[in-house]
Parts: sequence; structure tokens; C-alpha cells
Amino acid sequence: MVYAVRSFPLSSEHAKFLIYAQDKETQEKWQVAVKLSLKPTLTEESVKIPEIEEIVFPRQVTKHNGYLQRQKRDWVIPPINLPENSRGPFPQELVRIRSDRDKNLSLRYSVTGPGADQPPTGIFIINPISGQLSVTKPLDRELIARFHLRAHAVDINGNQVENPIDIVINVIDMNDNRPEFLHQVWNGTVPEGSKPGTYVMTVTAIDADDPNALNGMLRYRILSQAPSTPSPNMFTINNETGDIITVAAGLDREKVQQYTLIIQATDMEGNPTYGLSNTATAVITVTDVNDNPPEFTAMTFYGEVPENRVDVIVANLTVTDKDQPHTPAWNAIYRISGGDPAGHFAIQTDPNSNDGLVTVVKPIDFETNRLFVLTVAAENQVPLAKGIQHPPQSTATVSVTVIDVNENPYFSPNPKIIRQEEGLHAGTMLTTFTAQDPDRYMQQNIRYTKLSDPANWLKIDPVNGQITTIAVLDRESPNVKNNIYNATFLASDNGIPPMSGTGTLQIYLLDINDNAPQVLPQEAETCETPEPNSINITALDYDIDPNAGPFAFDLPLSPLSIKRNWTITRLNGDFAQLNLKIKFLEAGIYEVPIIITDSGNPPKSNISILRVKVCQCDSNGDCTDVDRIVGAGLGTGAIIAILLCIIILLILVLMFVVWMKRRDKERQAKQLLIDPEDDVRDNILKYDEEGGGEEDQDYDLSQLQQPDTVEPDAIKPVGIRRLDERPIHAEPQYPVRSAAPHPGDIGDFINEGLKAADNDPTAPPYDSLLVFDYEGSGSTAGSLSSLNSSSSGGEQDYDYLNDWGPRFKKLADMYGGGDD
Repeated sequence: MVYAVRSFPLSSEHAKFLIYAQDKETQEKWQVAVKLSLKPTLTEESVKIPEIEEIVFPRQVTKHNGYLQRQKRDWVIPPINLPENSRGPFPQELVRIRSDRDKNLSLRYSVTGPGADQPPTGIFIINPISGQLSVTKPLDRELIARFHLRAHAVDINGNQVENPIDIVINVIDMNDNRPEFLHQVWNGTVPEGSKPGTYVMTVTAIDADDPNALNGMLRYRILSQAPSTPSPNMFTINNETGDIITVAAGLDREKVQQYTLIIQATDMEGNPTYGLSNTATAVITVTDVNDNPPEFTAMTFYGEVPENRVDVIVANLTVTDKDQPHTPAWNAIYRISGGDPAGHFAIQTDPNSNDGLVTVVKPIDFETNRLFVLTVAAENQVPLAKGIQHPPQSTATVSVTVIDVNENPYFSPNPKIIRQEEGLHAGTMLTTFTAQDPDRYMQQNIRYTKLSDPANWLKIDPVNGQITTIAVLDRESPNVKNNIYNATFLASDNGIPPMSGTGTLQIYLLDINDNAPQVLPQEAETCETPEPNSINITALDYDIDPNAGPFAFDLPLSPLSIKRNWTITRLNGDFAQLNLKIKFLEAGIYEVPIIITDSGNPPKSNISILRVKVCQCDSNGDCTDVDRIVGAGLGTGAIIAILLCIIILLILVLMFVVWMKRRDKERQAKQLLIDPEDDVRDNILKYDEEGGGEEDQDYDLSQLQQPDTVEPDAIKPVGIRRLDERPIHAEPQYPVRSAAPHPGDIGDFINEGLKAADNDPTAPPYDSLLVFDYEGSGSTAGSLSSLNSSSSGGEQDYDYLNDWGPRFKKLADMYGGGDD
């Protein structure tokens, strides 16, 4: 496409110029001459209707020597080029399809394919008579770039006259689409201090037009840069690929953190006159590099700490760093480079503020060190970038003052070990156990007290710390473990606040021969005859060597029966054997005294009693006299314990039985102790026959108001007594309740009255005059037959009447027996 880029006059002579083309791959070149002339003025005579190109069906066969021969197709129908977005008018004629047989036959033409009779249908139509092919509406290359149609020619009977021919219609692209960026906003990053030529990012735009034509060839350029410091042209873009690179030095994140570029993409190879363009935004963030070391805000920092304290923050070191916060280029690392050879301090970094926290990690003694002057350094987690002219670290001084506090007194040595013989008498001075006060610069007094003395053998002087015995020291005491006795003492000063410390005194007790040996075991058994067994014994001595074994065993001279009946033989230094000396000894329990002497200096002797049970034995030497064995085996204490257990068990059984009986009585009493308003004995009466209703008024109701005036049954006329009135019998003897009964007797009284009433045949209920306590006048009783119930009671459960005793059994049978 040749365009005029500016206005210029055109003379009557032809303007000539050459156009060159070159293949980029093969480097082949072409050229064409263009002649430009003035368009002649159109007149009606000069206007000619453009001729429509004709497409003729090629002949299929020819007759040669009487035979049909296929004619070679020596030409190809060229494609039809049709520009998109044509303005018409429509239908617009394209070509005329004709067959040379239309001179002899009446033919009908048609086209098939997408755009004709296939979707999208109706774009191309053909006149069936003249064969004129037309387009009905504008085409869009971006939708369909090529149509492939087939033309047909048939006679009026529908018989094919010609073979179908292919017609290709190419839609010529027009520059009707602007470039479109894939993203409206592009984000990229570039490290600060980058050299010119550093790649940053790539932006991409697409054009729906033909990419092989100028309409789809895009070119990029930067329209603007914000901010424009330090240079308005910090970046450039490759106009073909869209790659953005740096072209100038001076990127500094601490000054400019972000750049915004307006990028333009233009088709027609960037022709500003004929090309269509579009814009997008490129946001370039300058990333941080470690080009700024941390710097202390002060040259000297001060702090103080009490002595003997750990995990205490002494000083807060502050630094400034211009790099991006919370990045390795900003995070500071602190270290102590001098002034702390013993490692009492450490510095941790606060992750939020980047401050250095000087912390005590080992206790400090004021009496040793009163002041520390530390040299500290701060640097970043990552090293400085190359080419930075700053020192990699910053240094400062930390002055830490130690505060004196009152410390605990301490015993030295602790524990203190002394060696003493056991058996020391009370009042013997053992040692002096004193404590030292580490506060050399405080004038304080120390007093001593006893904190732990399990056997209460010792006392300590509160002023000078002298330890004296108040009881005899005994190595064999259960409070002595492995010959060592432990006692703990407390030393307290009078400082503010007062402090104290503890110390342990360990007394290693040396053994003396103060315990006589004893026979072991103390009980044994043997047979009535010397054979087949004997008794092996040893000695028990609480002393230790050399005041224990070897032992000497012997029998006393008296009583004479001991040496007559028994003999003892020493097996070794610790064991001996006791045997019967006579051939037979009657079964029973014998106490044999044995003299045992240890090897102490001087030796210590003791007569120890061995209880020997002599019994009848079988051939294996086992006792067969069970009764004697049991009797002999149970001592007096065991028998007493067994008897006590039996007595306690019997008492428990008796108490359980009494408790069960008492619970049964209480349950029966609770059944009788019901509310008087619910006592059915006063309002439920048993009748042998039903009364006469309202007409049954043969008795005098006035007697209910004055029961004291009722005549005895003995003087009451017989003629007015009802058949169902209480019969005349001897009165049963009911129990008489005492005037002031014990509360525990109420239940017994009620139970006895209940039994008497159950056995009384004359007791109510019966249909007769009942005598109640007089409650005063003011109400005349009406007819009992006029009382009505608000409910039928048919749905009530009367089975509970069975639990009220034999006097309610009849009611239970009448009302609780079911529908019958």
C-alpha cells in the first residue's frame, strides 16, 4: 500500500519512482517501477461501466477419431480478492460464471459452501440465469479470512452439465483494529544502582489485523516517565519486542522508589499518520539493595543492673538504616567486640524496632566488677553491595553500672564433714560452723539457727556458730545413713532486706562396741530325737567390724538341764549348730539360753534366748504334731488379735440387725402419720346396704355439735338402732399413751394401736353415729347423701388401697378390681 505522507503538487508529467523489496531469509531482492499521473476529469462520456470478469467452465472432453478425450486443464482460476468493510452498494457483483454450453442449452448456476448455503449463509449469492456472483454485505477478515465456494451448472432437468469449479475468495485486511495490550498495568522491578542496559520487564500488545501485513505490525515507544528524576529518560523500550531496559545510572530506592511509564503500541510499523495506537502503564519498582549500613544514634549508651540478676535488659541500642525496613538489608545484627571477656552480656535484636537489647546472661558480682565498658558493633544480615563507599559496620560504647544488693550468706565448705566416735556425751563441742557474708562493703551481723536435726542431738551458738551435742550420738540410730548423720543450719544477716543461707554438717560416726550380739533366729523347731535334723543359728550385732564377728557361741552352766539336753557346735565365725544331746526330748516349747560374744575390744557378751519347738517328726524330719505346731506357732499377741477381730465382727452384725429392725418400724410409722384431712377413716364408711338418699334422716345430726350429750349404747332404745350400727361387744384394750412420751416411743405406740384396731371387730368403719371432738358451733351438718364428686373417679387408680392394711382391703376389691 502506497500512501502520500505529505501534500505535494503533481505536474502533468508522470512522476516515477522505484519500490524495492527484499526477502529477509533468502536476501532475494525485487523492484518495481511506479508511475503516478493525474486522474482525468470524469465526464458522462468517459464513465464506463467496469467490466465484470468472467469465469468459464473448462471443457471436459473433445471428440477425436470418434473417441471422447479429456481436455487438459491448462489454467487455474485465480482467487478473488475482496477488501473487508466495503461500503457497497450491495449486493456487489464479483464475477460472472458461464459455461460455453449456454448457447445450446438452458442452464442454471448455483454456488455451495460456507458463506453460500452453509453457515454463515447468504453472504454470497448467484444469479441462476446469468451466473452473476455477488456479495450481500461487508466482510470481516478477523472473523473469516477466506471463503471456499464451489460453482455448479445444471440443465433445466437438474442434470449436471459441467464439473463444479472451486472459487476462492480472500478477504483483504484493512487497518480496522487498534493494538490491545495484554494487561493495562504492567508491574516490574529493578534493583537500585543497576547499570545501564539492565533488563527490567517486557510489555506485549496484540493486533487483530493481519500480522503479516502492515496493519498488524506493531511498534512500541515510551511516551512519558514519572517522576523524571534523576533523568527524564531512565528507561528505553525495544520498539519491536517491548523489552524495557535501563539507559541511565542513578537508580536510588531511598530517593525514588517507583517509576511510572506510559507505553504506546502503534500498528503500521509505528507510522504515526496512518497507524492506530493504544497505551498501557508500566509500573517499575526500585528494589532495595544493601547500600546503607546501620548507624548508631549515639556514640555511648548507658545502663545499670543489680548484681546476681540474669535475663535483665540493661540498655537499648538504637540504630538508623535507610534501606527498606524488615529486609535483610535493614535487619541489624549486634555483637560485643570488647569489654566482656567472661561473657556476662549478650545482645538480641528486636525484630520490630531493629534495636539491640543488651541482656545479662551470667550473674555479675558487685564485689568483683562494679562497671563494664562494652564495645559493640552493628551490621546488616547481608553484606553491603559492591562499590559502596561506607564502612560495613558501625560501633558504639555501652557503659553498664552494677548495683550492689544484699546477698545470701554462704557456708564454706558446704557440706562440712567431721569424724567423731559415737557415744559422745551431751555438752561436747564438736566444731565451729560459720558462714561468710559476700557483701564486703556492707557492715552486717550474722546469726545462726538450727534448721534440721532429725535426732535432736545438736545445738549451735547463734553468734559464733559453735556446735555442741545435747544428746548421746548413736551410730546405730535410724537417722544415721551409711554412718553419716546430716544436720542443716541457717545463717541470717541483718541487711535490708535480710537474707539467709543454709549449710549442712555431716558427722561421720565411728563405731564403738556398744551393742551386744543377739541370736538369730529367735525361734526354731526340731525333732524329739537328735536325728535327722539340727538347728543352725547365727548372731545379730548392730555394730560393724571390728566390733562384730567372728562370734563365740556357748551354753550357760545353769540351769543344768541346758547343757544336759543340748549341745552347741561352732561352724565358723558367724554360724553355730544346736543339737539335742540326749536321745529323746518330749515335745514342747523350750527356751534355750545361748551366750554369744563378739570380737570387740573389749569384747561384749550377751545371753540370748532361743525358743525351740520340739515336735514329733516323720522320716523326712517334718513335724507331724499339727495341734502342737499350731498351738506353739501362735503367740499370745496373735491369739488376742484373732479374738478381737471376732468380737468386732459380731458387734457389726448385731448393729446391722438392730438398724434393719428400726428402719422397718420407721417405715410403718410413716405410713400411719398422714394428714388428718386425708385420713379416710373419718369420711369413708362401709355400708352393708345403701341408704335412702335425701329421705334417710332417721338420726339426729344435732348430736354432732355436742358429742358429750350422746347417750351410752346401753341406755339407747333398741327400736331406733340401725342394723348396720356398731354392735355391742366388749371394748378392746387399747394402749394408753403416756403424758410425756419419749419421741422414740411414738412409732411403737402407733404400731400397737394399729394392731389393736385391726383385731377389734367393733371398730369403724360402720354406718352409725360417730363421735368427734367438739370443735364449736356455727355450722349445721347437712345430708351426707347430697355430697357430689366433681369427677366420676372412673379413671382413678385404687390399687394403692391394698397397701393401707386389712381394713381397706374391701375398698380395694370394690374399686380397684377392674371393670367387673
